[in-house]
Amino acid sequence: MARFKDVFRLAVEVVPRRSGEGGSAVPAGVPAAVLAWYRTHRRPLPWRASKEPYRIWVAEVLLQQTRVDQAAPYFERFLARFPDLSTLARARTAQVLKVWQGAGYYARARRLHAAARVIVRQHRGELPRSVETLATLPGVGPYTARAIAAIAFGARVMPIDANALRVAARWTRETRDVGRSAVRASLEAALERSIPPGDAGEYAQAVMELGETICRPRSPRCGVCPVARSCRAATELARPELLPHRSPPSARPHVRGAVVALTLGDRWLVQRRPDDGLLGGLWEFPGGKIEPGESAEASARRELQEETGATAGPLRALGVVRHAYSHFTVELHVFQGAPRRRPRTSARRRWATLREVAGLPLPRATERIVEMLTAAPQEVGDEDAGRPRRDAGRPFSSPERARSPAGPRGSPRPGPGPRTGGRASLGPRAPRPRREAPRDPSGAGRSPAARAGSEARR
Repeated sequence: MARFKDVFRLAVEVVPRRSGEGGSAVPAGVPAAVLAWYRTHRRPLPWRASKEPYRIWVAEVLLQQTRVDQAAPYFERFLARFPDLSTLARARTAQVLKVWQGAGYYARARRLHAAARVIVRQHRGELPRSVETLATLPGVGPYTARAIAAIAFGARVMPIDANALRVAARWTRETRDVGRSAVRASLEAALERSIPPGDAGEYAQAVMELGETICRPRSPRCGVCPVARSCRAATELARPELLPHRSPPSARPHVRGAVVALTLGDRWLVQRRPDDGLLGGLWEFPGGKIEPGESAEASARRELQEETGATAGPLRALGVVRHAYSHFTVELHVFQGAPRRRPRTSARRRWATLREVAGLPLPRATERIVEMLTAAPQEVGDEDAGRPRRDAGRPFSSPERARSPAGPRGSPRPGPGPRTGGRASLGPRAPRPRREAPRDPSGAGRSPAARAGSEARR
């Protein structure tokens, strides 16, 4: 009987209400209590040291898909190299990508750099203050525009990330699917109506801080929550963690790929991805997706020839690199060998020592392959090892085969994900982030990983 009651209670709690129920208003007294709690308990995060708009903008872009605890070292490294907007605007894209390396989702860095140049060129080097103008900048969606406007300029708008969405759904006992735009808009309006007089940016940060540290997704700490007595989920439901309600996500596909580390003397063949698309502008080793019925080595040889025009002698299997992207996972089978027929070279494909390769902006998966090559003895017969160094970098007349930025044939296309519970991607020497769900607001070449198929906040 007790078990039946538990099942019945669970069903009652998660049944969506009819349109118009839930999400109506934030309970009275909640905003003041949350602000008082935040002023005492907020974490000393580096982007909170000042309200300088440039710092807040960089932090908001970084936090779109990187966990708070992982974002801090990347933020400090980026600000050390590009301390102001004009310095960032003058930098080369490759420099920006190298400093960003490890934070993942490199389109953020490219768009941040492009936006800096737009601001210098069109806004006299000053970050716009309005949500509408901010949203016209590259890489700035509705959430990021609202966050910058509220936190940097005190605009009375409410940025809604996954934390704020969860908090609002529990405060108001919103049981409809928060993935629906109408439900999200209802919760956003409820939070905006609850903004108290004074600093709207501080209130926005307080709500998100509560969601990150107290009103957690799976194990909310209702016993220490400053507004538990006013929260409808905490007072009316036996299991408040069942909110918010979301449709279940689809499973991520898994793709197998093969990569060739082609060596000529002490140099290795690397190529630069197209500037647009996944991991745009980063350098990698040739490789791609293993087709059905194809062995890993056969795939490696085929991809090498298709991409570069080269063929290889004996190939030695070095191991497997596994990596996870937001929309799929990959396993990359890595081979090492020397060329029989030399590859086509160009400004986007060249020979480089491992030290030179390590100095290029690399995806995390490629970085791990470099580590693998550094540790592995070169046992493969190097047919050109004794040739003069000038042979290694000699260009070839054949034009470079055009490469699609869409990724490997048949591979999924990952896109920018929403900022949610914590996410990051590829990484150098800074701490490597865990891959969970991205936090972005707006819900908004081929690397081996991509071709092979590649939150939280305050």
